[in-house]
Amino acid sequence: MPEGHITAQQRRAVAERAQGCCEYCRSQARFAMQPFSVEHIVPCSQGGETTLHNLALACQGCNNHKYTKTEGYDPVTGDMVPLYHPRRQRWRDHFAWNEDFTLIIGLTPTGRATVEALQLNREGLVNLRRILYALGEHPPSERTEE
Repeated sequence: MPEGHITAQQRRAVAERAQGCCEYCRSQARFAMQPFSVEHIVPCSQGGETTLHNLALACQGCNNHKYTKTEGYDPVTGDMVPLYHPRRQRWRDHFAWNEDFTLIIGLTPTGRATVEALQLNREGLVNLRRILYALGEHPPSERTEE
């Protein structure tokens, strides 16, 4: 098997574990216009392995913005810090929703850097969140942690 090849079984396990939500921006696959990807949290090019512990479900926007990034600049301190790692960290420890659940607020240097690097508050996402919130479909329930 080629390096980095993700099996169908791994894809199913990752999607089930993520409960159909992007593990970065918390978008729901059922409302997405493009299919979600299973991505390597630490890219193979940086020594990441194709194991469940290094795979995350990501919407196309987050996957494209993340690409091979594992670090980003905290906009508050200017320091280079690790990006959010969905297998090692809890989303709620690094992020929160604003009062109308349209914006993701970074709570920590890692959270802030991830919001910036992956552009978690892209205009289309904010608009979708606003509509889904009005319909009672957002935010998604918090997934159970491992």
